[in-house]
Amino acid sequence: MKQRVLAIALGLSLASPLCAADKGLTPAQARQLHESALVLDTHLDTPANFQRPGWSIRDRHDHEGDQSQVDLPRMKEGGLDGGFWVIYTDQGARDEAGNREARDHGLIRLTQIREMLAANAADFELALSADDAERIAASGKRVSFISMENASPLASDPSLIELYHKLGLRMLGITHVKNNDFGDSSTDATGPQWNGLSPKGKALVAEANRLGLILDASHASDLVFDQLLEYSKTPIVLSHTSADAVFDHPRNIDDARIRKLAAKGGVIHVNAYGGYLISIPKNPERESALEALAEKYGDESNRDDARIQAYLKERTEIEQRYPAPRATLEDYMRHLLHILKVAGPQHVGIGADWDGGGGVAGLEDVAALPKITERLLKEGYSEADVRAIWSGNLLRVMRAVEAAAQPVPKS
Repeated sequence: MKQRVLAIALGLSLASPLCAADKGLTPAQARQLHESALVLDTHLDTPANFQRPGWSIRDRHDHEGDQSQVDLPRMKEGGLDGGFWVIYTDQGARDEAGNREARDHGLIRLTQIREMLAANAADFELALSADDAERIAASGKRVSFISMENASPLASDPSLIELYHKLGLRMLGITHVKNNDFGDSSTDATGPQWNGLSPKGKALVAEANRLGLILDASHASDLVFDQLLEYSKTPIVLSHTSADAVFDHPRNIDDARIRKLAAKGGVIHVNAYGGYLISIPKNPERESALEALAEKYGDESNRDDARIQAYLKERTEIEQRYPAPRATLEDYMRHLLHILKVAGPQHVGIGADWDGGGGVAGLEDVAALPKITERLLKEGYSEADVRAIWSGNLLRVMRAVEAAAQPVPKS
């Protein structure tokens, strides 16, 4: 209903794609088209803020003021209808104690997400399916999927994946920046351990298919990506990944693999993490100073406002002392437009890594998302393309995953 009413108001046809290059959309019309689309982001690390003292999803924050990029007021300003709240777990020790710690952390983060949704039920709703996303957005609430980045919470007991699924998990990322018990990371300094997926990783893929979880290859090694394409019975995604051809980085993906992903029906959601978009020369003094600063102030999610302000002041001093280039919206668009040409608009989405290091000059937080829509239209992409990029492609994959799932036996 939301899409049809706004489209009629604009004089747009939902059946006939509108090309900005042909029709000459004004910025105001582009903004209205953005508002009428179902806009989802596949990687929101914002749950790390849920336990911050005094921090509320209902308040408008400022990235330069408290480092956060997503909250309800800015979601409304930027036309962000929702996305995937991430259960992120740092890769710690892989011994018994470390696995227990990861297990507990994952369950705590899942609980924090569900508590936020329960406390703000008038504005947010847990989504369990593609149909839910469309229904929730039409009701005016924010669509709230749950994903996991780094499967280490499952290392001590992989059967926990079924519990996570029952409690809302709908996307599973295999690794983060280091290898784990399930597979190799693209950035582990020690190199590959498993040459792709481990035996436990292959079993996890099968279980994810059975339950109806979207598999996410972001952060995984190229061989893990290849094996996910081979072993998964359903299309996979990259929830926040950029183009190796634009900037050669182990975290990015090459064009040949982008084409293979598209051929199998998958979607790549383009990342806005500056260090993966442009070359930022290493400066040991800067890095050492930032590491010492982070150690001094501890976990971001436990800092109150006073400690955040003190941290930001000292960080600004370090950045002034050791300046480094910063990626821009134009850098981000270079990756997005390149990937669109390689994969085609039916296999591309947005996953900017908000509150996880994403955001660039000109695209600092989710309030700026309409700039992406306006630029896509200026580049000649149609209304249908824009809607597909913002959510249609993702929901197509989700429906394929849902259709292939096997019913969970009742206990």
